Amino acid sequence: MLAELKGLNEECGIFGVWGHPEASQITYYGLHSLQHRGQEGTGIVVTDGVKLKGKKGEGLVSEIFTSEAIQELEGNAAIGHVRYATAGGGGYENVQPLLFNSQSGSLSLCHNGNLINATALRSQLEAQGSIFQTSSDTEVLAHLIKRGGFSSFKDRVKNALSMVKGAYAFLIMTETELMVALDPNGMRPLSLGKIGDAYVVASETCAFDIVGAEFVRDVLPGELLIIDDQGFRSEMFAFASNIAMCTMEYIYFSRPDSNINGINVHTARKNLGKQLAIEVPVEADVVTGVPDSSISVAIGYAEASGIPYEMGLIKNKYVGRTFIQPSQSLREQGVKMKLSPVRGVVDGKRVIMVDDSIVRGTTSRRIVSMLKEAGATEVHVLISSPPIKNPCFYGIDTSTKEELIAANHSVEEIREIIGADTLTFLSVEGMVEAIGRKEDGETRGSCLACFTGKYPTEIYPVSSEDKVPTV
Repeated sequence: MLAELKGLNEECGIFGVWGHPEASQITYYGLHSLQHRGQEGTGIVVTDGVKLKGKKGEGLVSEIFTSEAIQELEGNAAIGHVRYATAGGGGYENVQPLLFNSQSGSLSLCHNGNLINATALRSQLEAQGSIFQTSSDTEVLAHLIKRGGFSSFKDRVKNALSMVKGAYAFLIMTETELMVALDPNGMRPLSLGKIGDAYVVASETCAFDIVGAEFVRDVLPGELLIIDDQGFRSEMFAFASNIAMCTMEYIYFSRPDSNINGINVHTARKNLGKQLAIEVPVEADVVTGVPDSSISVAIGYAEASGIPYEMGLIKNKYVGRTFIQPSQSLREQGVKMKLSPVRGVVDGKRVIMVDDSIVRGTTSRRIVSMLKEAGATEVHVLISSPPIKNPCFYGIDTSTKEELIAANHSVEEIREIIGADTLTFLSVEGMVEAIGRKEDGETRGSCLACFTGKYPTEIYPVSSEDKVPTV
């Protein structure tokens, strides 16, 4: 997980609860609802007010946390994490939450996002004597907190947060308090809720529905929430600047029943489909979406175009998402196992296949081939986002241009590679308009870097030490 500009990055999910007698069970269900954000590792750390105790492992939430394991994690507060491994970032030691013990007290933390100056900070910390136990950029923050020169723990946390750069949503827990932090650009989703008198925090609001929590509000960019037995209080550790929520959260990552900054994901995706129908009118017999993230888009396209929506592709629910598989060979095999065409729907039909994005082209090529093998006479591929031409340094598994098909091929070349009869991407303007993150007619509050190449933060060279704070 260590953030190096030429490495692969990741997307994860975090969940926390404070003040509930069944904290570990609540966290289990919360993490289960966030399983789509990472399927290769998970962990939970609890506190009973005296000590921290945790369990983690490589696998799904239901595999790692049996009923016996949950019962052993007694406490009234907990934090949890789901992740997927990438090149160089796998291994048990990198599964979160990370847990550290010292004479001055224990500390556990977990993280969704990517610290773009982690490599330089790590080099400085190691030069000053720090010994790292993982290759995770999350561990960098723990060392910064422990080395902070401030008397109060809160001030050490705020100082450490001011030194890290990038996209991050952090949960930091001690024996007596839970701290919640979101980066000043607000690039990752993070929300606060309540179950009775207990507070919960999650990457997506769908987790609140699962555990019976009431949504309170979104965590603000640059905000630090301190939650303890007296309630919660808010402080700003940085001024919010250049708000840039990741657009891919709406397009691909988040569950359709989640709300991000007040916008329902399913509604946003339907609007993307309607916008596609305006920009890309196609003569066809049926519209089908690639499960799961594109179904809402396909429904929106069908409603706007008048072409009937049909379930032309069936997903095997027991196979992970191909986009987050750690190697190309596994992605190839994953597509073959994951989707099946419905011959009775597509045979002899002109099919509009709606998908959310084309990253490497592997999935699209295989699906088009399967639809034609099942009898589709034409396959028109419509993408509800613009071409992804630029790497993401903020926590998504696209960190080099070499792996992005749109960075190396024209739209026509991609069409030929995937075997579609036509291929069209949604415009940047249409995407922003459909999602609804516009103010006063101007594009605001969205990270569009993977589409436009305009990054909301400075990108830190791995070898540079003059652009990071002195530790």
